[in-house]
Amino acid sequence: MPTYNKLVRDLIPQVIEKSGKECTTRILEPKEYLTELKLKMIEEAIEYKEAEVQKDAVEELADILELMHASLAVYGVSYEELEQIRLSKKEKRGGFSKGIYLIEVEDV
Repeated sequence: MPTYNKLVRDLIPQVIEKSGKECTTRILEPKEYLTELKLKMIEEAIEYKEAEVQKDAVEELADILELMHASLAVYGVSYEELEQIRLSKKEKRGGFSKGIYLIEVEDV
């Protein structure tokens, strides 16, 4: 039996059982849950980076968004609060819509 040792979506154990297989799971403690959320975010970001077609890229973005919602719940922060932080940072430093790529900075 393959060993995964990773955070999975809540319904994955039922999906596995419906396929006629058995799995072993446990509920993570809050500290390790946050650690695993961060690791899963990295995994999904890599999958997003490697996605070659739009459909796959958008699905990976959906996974990242789901992880963001779960992480916000751990921190006790609402999505609306996150959006306010995003807008504040955008107002002060801009967004990423123009595709500006910084090459170098020279002291003058």
